[in-house]
Amino acid sequence: MATARHPRPPELEHASLEDIAARYVGRFRDKTPDWAAFEDAKIEGFKRAQHRFIGAGGSGKHDDASAIPARGFTLSIMYVEPGQGNAAHTHEVEEVFFVLQGFLDVFFEDEAGNKAWRRLAPWECAACPPGVIHGYENRSLEPVYFQVMLGRAQPELMGYASDDLFQKRDGHLKSIPRG
Repeated sequence: MATARHPRPPELEHASLEDIAARYVGRFRDKTPDWAAFEDAKIEGFKRAQHRFIGAGGSGKHDDASAIPARGFTLSIMYVEPGQGNAAHTHEVEEVFFVLQGFLDVFFEDEAGNKAWRRLAPWECAACPPGVIHGYENRSLEPVYFQVMLGRAQPELMGYASDDLFQKRDGHLKSIPRG
């Protein structure tokens, strides 16, 4: 007989194993790519699709019913075509990029606009500390799939380094259907 050494969270105390498995397993085939997950994704050069698995990520869309409930972090898979990426930004928590397929060029930036670039290949990652300006671009000839994790269940919206984007950063939230 097995003994659970830690208590279940209150909402799962009486849940069946089938209910837990149904709610806490995410399959890529069941995910719909969100091409409007971020305000900068409307701009050529920053177009990308987010596939939410755990929580909402840095998009602020915390009510995605298909995502596994987040407790201490978020996890998404990003799809980025050649020549696309995201705008320079910060988070209040650590953000991790882990490449699954393809190549991804990530950068760390200072307030003077200087950038340190690193190319990530499959099974390589970059951890972006809180408050450090960073971003990425697919500078290769093939699409890239990579995992993104943020270190909080409900992180704040990303803090775009561009004043113009920062002022509009919650524009993508207006398109969320409310039920």
